[in-house]
Amino acid sequence: MLKVRKSNERGFADHGWLKSFHSFSFAGYYDPQFMGWGNLRVINEDRIAPGTGFGTHGHRDMEIISYVLSGELAHKDTMGNVKGIPPGDVQRMSAGSGVQHSEFNHAPAESTHFFQIWIEPNVTGIPASYEQKTFATAEKQGALRLVASPDGAHGSVTIHADARLYAGLFDGTQQAQLALDPDRKAYVHLVRGELTVNGVALQTGDAALIDGESQLALSHGKDAEVLVFELSA
Repeated sequence: MLKVRKSNERGFADHGWLKSFHSFSFAGYYDPQFMGWGNLRVINEDRIAPGTGFGTHGHRDMEIISYVLSGELAHKDTMGNVKGIPPGDVQRMSAGSGVQHSEFNHAPAESTHFFQIWIEPNVTGIPASYEQKTFATAEKQGALRLVASPDGAHGSVTIHADARLYAGLFDGTQQAQLALDPDRKAYVHLVRGELTVNGVALQTGDAALIDGESQLALSHGKDAEVLVFELSA
């Protein structure tokens, strides 16, 4: 089964300083049909205006991943991390027993465009922790590069969740396949461009919710950037 969620079907919030598309129910957006997929709970596409950001706020027992597309995200937390997250970096914060952090765009004239992802953990109450790694464009070109996994495989960041996240860039004749467990779920989010997923054409912002399939096939990309999640059922 493959179900397409079109970009314009997502929830949207315009706070002035923040414009955010919600793929699943979040804050003031509620849709009982879209509460998450597998253990993927949140995937928000955020644009933060110059000189603004999220003030200090708290999280518990959630694996939080930031994936920056343009601009830079400034992160500060109660673990002592003060970081800048540029495009190409993947940041993982395990909220565990509790952490507070802030996220800002300090640029005077450029918006920060990024994805905020929450995955439900398979352990709770652990000490909060932080990790950030750079993944070169060449590693993602025409391939699905593992960027987050439970065991840190292939240099990915380590998440405390039964899930894997891949990032890829596809154009022209480039294609990739990924074996899937039919008893699990997968989620494909097209960050930009055009891409065919198991024979179904997606446009920027579209997503494919996949269940009961044994293979994922990506092809016919046009300046495409994609995130692929392999998830628990």
